[in-house]
Amino acid sequence: MAQLQLADRAAVDFVLSLRRRWADTLYPAVRAEWDAADAEPTAAPAGIAPPGIALAVHALPAHAWFAWMERGAQKMLWRATADAVANNSDELANEPASLGPTRLELDPDLLLPDWYTDWDIHLQPGGVWSGPTAARVYELGAKLVMLGENDDYGFHRLFVETALPRRDYRRIVDMGCGFGKSAWPMQQAFPDAVVTGVDLSAPCLQLATARANARGLAMVFRQADAADTGLEAGSFDLVTSTMLIHEVPLETLAAIFREAARLLRPGGLLRFMDFQPTGDAFRDLAIIEHGARNNEPFMPPMLAADVPAMAAAAGLINVGWTAFDERGAGLLDGLAWPDRLEWHFPWAVLAAEKPQ
Repeated sequence: MAQLQLADRAAVDFVLSLRRRWADTLYPAVRAEWDAADAEPTAAPAGIAPPGIALAVHALPAHAWFAWMERGAQKMLWRATADAVANNSDELANEPASLGPTRLELDPDLLLPDWYTDWDIHLQPGGVWSGPTAARVYELGAKLVMLGENDDYGFHRLFVETALPRRDYRRIVDMGCGFGKSAWPMQQAFPDAVVTGVDLSAPCLQLATARANARGLAMVFRQADAADTGLEAGSFDLVTSTMLIHEVPLETLAAIFREAARLLRPGGLLRFMDFQPTGDAFRDLAIIEHGARNNEPFMPPMLAADVPAMAAAAGLINVGWTAFDERGAGLLDGLAWPDRLEWHFPWAVLAAEKPQ
C-alpha cells in the first residue's frame, strides 16, 4: 500500500473503509432486525439455513442495503486494485522469478478446466489466471477482502502455527497455493522440509516464486491441477490447502481427496482450511448468499456436503472439522466459534490422516 501513488491509495482506502462498514455496521443492523422480528429460531439443527428463512431475511429493511453493498463494494474493490496495479507498475514490479533458490515449474500444455475459467471468481475480472498482472491485482485485492487485517499474512502464519502439528516433515504440498501466502510460512516454519505449492494459475505461481525468492526461500511452485498433480505417490508427509475446497465443484473436491490420499505417506497428515456452517441459521444464510454475490458458485454445495465423508471415501481416517479464530487464537476446540457481532467467515480446519 505504501508504494501506491496518493490517488490510488485513497481509492483503495475508500473501498477498504466501505467494506469495513459493511461488515461492522450493516451486518449487525440486519442481524438486530432479525433478532427483533423473532420470525424463526436462529438455530438450525442441520447446520444449514432452513427453507423459508431467506424470504424472511430479505424482507428486513436493512437487508437490501447489506446485499447491494456486499456485491457493489466487491466490484469497486477490483476496479480500485486493477487501476492501482496499472498506475503503479514501476513501483510494484517484481524481480524476475528465475533469480533465487525457488524453482518454478510451469506447464504450457496444461488445459485449464471449464469450471475454473467460466467464472470470474470473487468478481475479479478475468480471474487470477488470465493475464500477467492478474496475480498482482489478486494479491492487493486479497488484502481488502480480508478487511486489511491480513496485510502481513498473519492469518496464514496462524494456520501454520496452530493447525499444523509439529513433526519432522520431509515434503509438504500446498494445494491451490495461489501467490504463496500459505506456502511461505510453511517453508519458514519447517526449513528442513521441501514445500511444493500447486496451482492452476501461471501468473500466481510466477508471483509466488518471486515473493519466495525475495524471502530467500528454497521452494517449488508447480502448475498443475490439485486433483491431478503429477507428483510422486506416497512421497509427502503433509498435504494442505487454505481457502481452496469451497472454490471447486464437489466432483473435483472428491478427486482432490483421492489425490491427497495418493500423495501421502502412511501416517501422513491432511489439513485443509476452509469454511463450515455454524448452526446459526441467520449466520449460515449470510455465508451461503455470499457465494452467489461473490461469484463463488461452489461454496453453497460445499457447505451443504458431508466433506468428512468424502475424505473418508478417499481412504483417509480420523477425519473431522475444528473451528478456527483468525483474530489470534487460531485452532479452537471442536466446532464452537466465539460470539461476534461483525460479518466474518466461519473458518474451520479439516484434519485427516492416511492409515499406517
